[in-house]
Amino acid sequence: METALPVALSAQLAMSKRLDTIAHNVANSRTTGFRAEEIKFEELISLSAPEPVSFASEGTTYFSTRSGEMTQTGNPLDMAVDGDAFFAFQGPNGPVYTRDGRMRINAQGMVETISGYPLVDVGGAPLQVDPNAGPVTITRDGMITQNGAQAGAVGLFQLPAGAKLTRFENSGLIPDRAAVPIVEFADVGVIQGFQEGSNVNPMLEISRLISLQRAFENASNLVQSSERTLDDAVKTLGTNS
Repeated sequence: METALPVALSAQLAMSKRLDTIAHNVANSRTTGFRAEEIKFEELISLSAPEPVSFASEGTTYFSTRSGEMTQTGNPLDMAVDGDAFFAFQGPNGPVYTRDGRMRINAQGMVETISGYPLVDVGGAPLQVDPNAGPVTITRDGMITQNGAQAGAVGLFQLPAGAKLTRFENSGLIPDRAAVPIVEFADVGVIQGFQEGSNVNPMLEISRLISLQRAFENASNLVQSSERTLDDAVKTLGTNS
C-alpha cells in the first residue's frame, strides 16, 4: 500500500497535462489550419520496491497529422494543402510552417498571411505580385499567374519525421530541423479557393474530457484512501509504542 500514493500522484500529473491539451484543442476547434495536440504516455517501472511498481510518465506531446475539413470559399487568395505538406512564411525569427492558407496582397504587392507575415516560395524568398494586374490564379504546383504571366510559385514544405515542433501563435509550427521543400506534386498540391479548418474533433475531445474527469476522480479517491490508511497506521503505531 506504500506505493499507492506516489502511483496515484503520477497518474494525476499525467492527466493534468492531458487536460491542458484537451482544453487547448477545444478552444481552437474553429481555428483555420490548427493542428490538434496529442500526448503519448509511457509506463515507467521502478525496481526499488520489493515488487516492480508502474508509474505514468509525464507524457510526450505531438501534433496530429490528419487533415481538417476543406471549405470552398471562392476567394482566389484562399489556399489549402492537399496532402502532407505546409505553407511557409517569414516569422520574426525564421520560417514558420502552417496549414492556414488565408492570404492577402498588400499595397506593395507582397503576398502575406492575414497576420502580415510574408509568404515564401520553395527557396524561402517572399512572394510578390503586381497589385494592379488583376486576380491571381494558383495551380496545383503552387504556380501563380496574373493575366497569363507567371508571377512566382507558392512553396510547399514537408516537416522532417521526428522533429520537435514548437507552436507559433495558433496555426504555425516551427521545427527544430529544416523542413524539406517539395518539388513533386503527385501526392501533394495547392487547392485555390479553399480553406482547411482545424483538425480537432470536438465531440471526440469532449468524450475524452469526460473519461479523463472520471479517471482523475478515481485517482483522487485512491490518494484519499492511501492517506487515511497511512493516518491509521501512524495512530496504531503511536498507540502501541
